Amino acid sequence: MKPDTSLIQKNQPFFIPSFSDDIHHEIELVVKINRIGKYIDSKFSHKYYEDITVGVDFTARDLQDDLKAKGLPWEKSKGFDGSALVGNWLNKNEVDLNNLNFHLNINETLIQNGNSSLMLWKIDEIISYVSQFFTLKIGDLIFTGTPAGVGKVSEEDLLEGFIENIKCFQLKIK
Repeated sequence: MKPDTSLIQKNQPFFIPSFSDDIHHEIELVVKINRIGKYIDSKFSHKYYEDITVGVDFTARDLQDDLKAKGLPWEKSKGFDGSALVGNWLNKNEVDLNNLNFHLNINETLIQNGNSSLMLWKIDEIISYVSQFFTLKIGDLIFTGTPAGVGKVSEEDLLEGFIENIKCFQLKIK
């Protein structure tokens, strides 16, 4: 769960927070909900979103590990101010959701590479599952999970996220 204050505003950098020395990137496909829904059957989930992009779920890994070790909830390690980046939106009808390549470059080097066909849960299944616990509202964002390659970011890194060959975001780390 990420509050709206976790969203990095367009054209702003990501600032490494003072409370962590171990911030990790996680590129993920992101869908934007376009209608209110609760207890959505997965066969109808496709009606609840039109737009898809990639985003970065930043995690304060040291804080997360400490909280987990104490048996405490660890939302604050993922939901802190400025902990989420969302790229430019694409219409889902312009891509193949069942075989969608996405990747993250850091300093022009491929770091994470994924394909929607390899996801443990399909987007429509995720929407259905989430809607069992939360009423989905217009504008809600669902991050779908990350492929292998998660790692630490450093000051002056340049992150670029792609769906297929379309650059959806560029972000400087400060």
